[in-house]
Amino acid sequence: MAAPLAIAHRVMLADAAQRVESRLHLAALLRDHQLPLPDEHTTHLRVDLGSFRLRWELHTEFVTWTFTVRIRDNELAGNRLASAAEAVPHAWMNGLPGQCLSSLDVWVLPGSRTTGDTWRQQVLREESVLGSAVANHQAEVFTDFVIHPDGSSRFLVYADALPSRRLGRLVQRLLEIETYRMAAMLGLPAARNAGAALSSAESDLAEIALAIRSAQRHEEPKLLDRLTRLAAHVESQYAATHSRFSASTAYFELMDQRIAQIDEAALEGLQTIGEFIERRLTPARKTCEWAARRQDALSGRVSRISNLLRTRVEIEQQQSSQALLEALNQRQDLQLKLQATVEGSPWRPSPTTSWGW
Repeated sequence: MAAPLAIAHRVMLADAAQRVESRLHLAALLRDHQLPLPDEHTTHLRVDLGSFRLRWELHTEFVTWTFTVRIRDNELAGNRLASAAEAVPHAWMNGLPGQCLSSLDVWVLPGSRTTGDTWRQQVLREESVLGSAVANHQAEVFTDFVIHPDGSSRFLVYADALPSRRLGRLVQRLLEIETYRMAAMLGLPAARNAGAALSSAESDLAEIALAIRSAQRHEEPKLLDRLTRLAAHVESQYAATHSRFSASTAYFELMDQRIAQIDEAALEGLQTIGEFIERRLTPARKTCEWAARRQDALSGRVSRISNLLRTRVEIEQQQSSQALLEALNQRQDLQLKLQATVEGSPWRPSPTTSWGW
């Protein structure tokens, strides 16, 4: 990449059917420009469409669309930085399949902030600005992490003397930071919903554990049935949310890696991107981790109490079986004694017996 550039990055959350629709939507744009169409195995595409360049990537949970436009000198001399999305056909852009997870506008300008502070004041909210020197002080990045009226957040990059290849890597890292930040946050609603269900399940488990202590033998089968139902409920919820929590953990780790890779250095009076994200996202990250640990702990407790109750029922069944066997043995001994008594006594004929002579 070479400054000046305008970049529009859109991340669309998509299921399997919508990812197929995304490939068809891409094909429609390429067909309009008389370009080769992607096949069903294509997951990544970069193409120059004249008025803008497109980078399309198919991920497991989402699809990214990145549009890049070269800023002309006369536009740079004006008083407005246009979004790269304005160069894309609006009807086609509004029809991107899926649900918008992240919308980001990036402007890459030459020079440094000393020559371009007016752009920062125009593009970003000055009271919320944060930024840092990056890439070994060869570039500067500013943002405010605010959703602006057009629905997008914004980054402003002063490329200064950064080589084109390193500038490309820097911009890619910035796009990935925002993408993974929003993808990681998908676990927060699941963690909040799981919290209420976990509280209810923990309360039920406490009641069952208390009832087991004083349960009579005839009450234990009902408790075991209730405990089995609770275990099934807990495991079904675990299965429904475990993949989401695992994905959020992976996205948080990727975000941390990308922040480390841009090599931030603090600018006087400004908070760095890494510091801001750590402060603002740590509660969400800890909530997801806490929900996952709480699920694991509850599943383990249900399993232990289930094993304890089953062991108790089995022991009582074994005791009943032992008592039954002892009764059978006593009955058999009595029968043997009776039989021995009958067989061991002398036989005497009855007075009415006829001998035939």
